[in-house]
Amino acid sequence: VPLMEVSGPLAVVQLLESSLLCLVNYASLVCTNAARFRLAAGPKLQLLEMGLRRAQGPDGSLTASLCAYIGGFNLTTNRLPPAAGPGPPVDLVSLSRASLSRVCHLLAEDRAKVREGELAAFVSYAAAYPSNFLPVIDSYSMASGLLSFCAVALSLCELGYKPRGVRLDSGDLCRQSVEVRRVFRTCAEGFGKPDFLSLSIVGTNNISECNLEELSETENEIDAVGVGTHLVTCTLQPSLGCVYKLVEVAGRPTMKVTEDPEKSTMPGRKGLYRLLDARGHPALDLLCVRDEPPPREGVELRCHLLGQERNPISVTPAHVVSLWRDVFVQGQVCFGRRIRP
Repeated sequence: VPLMEVSGPLAVVQLLESSLLCLVNYASLVCTNAARFRLAAGPKLQLLEMGLRRAQGPDGSLTASLCAYIGGFNLTTNRLPPAAGPGPPVDLVSLSRASLSRVCHLLAEDRAKVREGELAAFVSYAAAYPSNFLPVIDSYSMASGLLSFCAVALSLCELGYKPRGVRLDSGDLCRQSVEVRRVFRTCAEGFGKPDFLSLSIVGTNNISECNLEELSETENEIDAVGVGTHLVTCTLQPSLGCVYKLVEVAGRPTMKVTEDPEKSTMPGRKGLYRLLDARGHPALDLLCVRDEPPPREGVELRCHLLGQERNPISVTPAHVVSLWRDVFVQGQVCFGRRIRP
């Protein structure tokens, strides 16, 4: 079905072709891709757009972030970082080392598993962002990262800050998330720190639609998923082949005729309606001539599916919605507002 209709002086509307296709193609592709990820993830799982490093240039990354938000994602990493507030007014290094001993004792773990460089990095991160502490805990191994995180998180809790959670970026995310949640519950009970119960677990690692479907079928404790490459590059369909064709001149319908039926166009201005069933779910989108009477609610309508013209179907819409909206009229914006993620 048409995405938009442009009318005006022939030379002017022809000049708009490349600009409009450039603006519409990639944006529509990413919005649709984001919506597919949302459908695969379900309504409860949070989705984070993380494709900045994989997008096709800085313009592509900004467009992808906005369109992911429109398509149903909750957050994007593509923004200026929050200002680093003042860090805890104590020796966080010494406090975290002391907390590490307590954590290892509670969990019956060997302190030798902890990599000192990783612990130091977590302390630096927490000192800069004490209220937004959410590190990757499997850069070396989850055994090391989880102990280091719990030690630093315990220190922050005792100083009155609330850490955010952890990120898992490799291995079996479902199995690891269950183990991480078990440790969080043990720490909450053992140290009397209920904030450990609300810590988030974020899963990343080249997440695709298939991964999200598997996630929904497997036991896990993941609260949010970060999607990057497969979202912004639209791996399954890297480009959208929208076209911009002349269908009417001075009230006279025009048509492009080619040897390839798929490239032929339907002449004339179109009416476009979405027919909904009694539950408010879309039954089909109806394309007709603009001058035809619009479909009516409760009245049976015979429709021909594109590519299956010999087999018409009958549908009785409970609700009818016109999909055309005026966006620009006489050069003035008359619909829509700028959306920021």
